[in-house]
Order: sequence, then structure tokens, then C-alpha cells
Amino acid sequence: MEVEDSGWTSRRKALWLMGAAAGLAALGADGARPPHGSGAPAWAVPSPRARPVIHPTPTPTPTPTPRPAPWTPAKLTALETPVRELTQLSPPPPAESIALTIDDGPSPLWTPRVLDLLAEHQIHATFFVIGEQVKEFSKLTRRIADAGHQICNHTETHPIYIASMAKKRVRKEIVEAHDRIADVTGVVPQFFRSPGGAWTKTILETVAEHDMLPIDWAVDPRDWARPGVGHIRRTLMKGKAGNIMLCHDGGGDRSQTLKALDTVIPKMKKRGLTFVAL
Repeated sequence: MEVEDSGWTSRRKALWLMGAAAGLAALGADGARPPHGSGAPAWAVPSPRARPVIHPTPTPTPTPTPRPAPWTPAKLTALETPVRELTQLSPPPPAESIALTIDDGPSPLWTPRVLDLLAEHQIHATFFVIGEQVKEFSKLTRRIADAGHQICNHTETHPIYIASMAKKRVRKEIVEAHDRIADVTGVVPQFFRSPGGAWTKTILETVAEHDMLPIDWAVDPRDWARPGVGHIRRTLMKGKAGNIMLCHDGGGDRSQTLKALDTVIPKMKKRGLTFVAL
């Protein structure tokens, strides 16, 4: 066997190394070429890295809670029902307190004006709202609650003949409004006012079952009938410490009510009365 010439072997190794280097250079050149569409082969285009999918944590919906009376964190109870005077509540508010209650809203026309008036005079009131109005004007309902006013149940549809309705229908009127107000505002209603001040055993039992107090009134200017600014003003001015006064922000033109309240509120404050929400 002949021994291979060592010179030839060295040259063959050199040629082999040169070929390998050329191949590596070609691979590097392909990697530097522009992406697909510029003549680059598909395998030379780098694949984008998959980003992890981030699922945001949903904001939990707060559980509706009762809003306590401004003078006590304790739950109010009634010494007599329905409640017509603040002194019939336990614990009662301070001696020189008077309560302004406002029914039949929210109204997209009048409720914002009433809220502006109350803010101007820096007082809080108690709003008895109608469930179907709450459904239609939910943002306005939340505005009432967010302004610090007490928000309460005045039935779902305001049936003026509620006293003669079947028990099932009465329950439906009260419960639907109760749940709707809580869902929209986050405030569980603590008080109920019957349309027209009509009270029956069925109404009182249903109200009690839902942990509400029945609220009536002591001063009624019948502003819903638009008897004139003077009449509304004179009637309200007869109010005294401990009274629950009735006015309206829904059910029709409430311009007379607004004008009367704009005079009555500051005059009552000058008499030393303090307006409180229930």
C-alpha cells in the first residue's frame, strides 16, 4: 500500500476548510437578507414571538348597602307607623331638625333643577322615587344618591289605587322598586312611601318584610296640583321642628315648587331649623 503524499493531504484539508467557510458565509448572508417579498426564502424570515394573553381582572360590583341617617349610624326604628313626625323615629334627630321629602321623580326636566337648588342652599333631602322612572333615568337616579340625598321606595308604577289592589300586585309594586333602586344606586332603600299616603295591612306587612319604614308627612302644600307659589310657600312656612314636609319633583310642571322652596329654605334656616335627610 502506498503512503499518501503528505503535501497532497494538506492541500485537500485546506480546500475542505475553505468550502465549509464559504457555506457558513452564505448562511450568514441569507440571514441578513430582507424579509419575504424582497426575494428572501420563507425559512429566512424570523417568526414573531407570541405574547402572553393578559386577562384583566374585572372590577367587582359593590354589594348594595343601606345609607344610615345623618344623625346616627344605628338603624332607625319607628315608635309609630306610618311615621309622620321625626320624633316618631328612634333614635330621633336633633331637636331643631326638619325633613324635606320629594316625591315622584326622577324627572329629567325638574329633578336636576331641584338638585341644583338643594346644593345652592347646602341641604339634603329625601327622595321617594318611582321604579319605572329609575329604570328610564338611571344616571339621574345615581346623581341623587351621589349628592348625598337619601333615596327611597315609592313603588314601581305609582298606582294611586294601591290600597284596593290584590296582595300579589302590591308586593310586586314594592319589591320591584326596592330591588331596582338598590341595583341602580347601590343604596338599599330603608323607607317607603305609599302613593297618596294610602296604607293597608298588606302594604305595611310587605314594607316591614323588606326592612323598610313607612313614611308619611305632616306638612303638605299640595304642590302637585300647582296651587300657586304663594300657597306652597305659606303652607311650607307653617312647618316646625320635627315635621316631615312633602313636595314633588315629578308628575308635571314643578316650577311653582322650585320658586317656593328657593324662598322657604333660607327663611327656615334663619329660624334655626336644620334640614336633615332621613
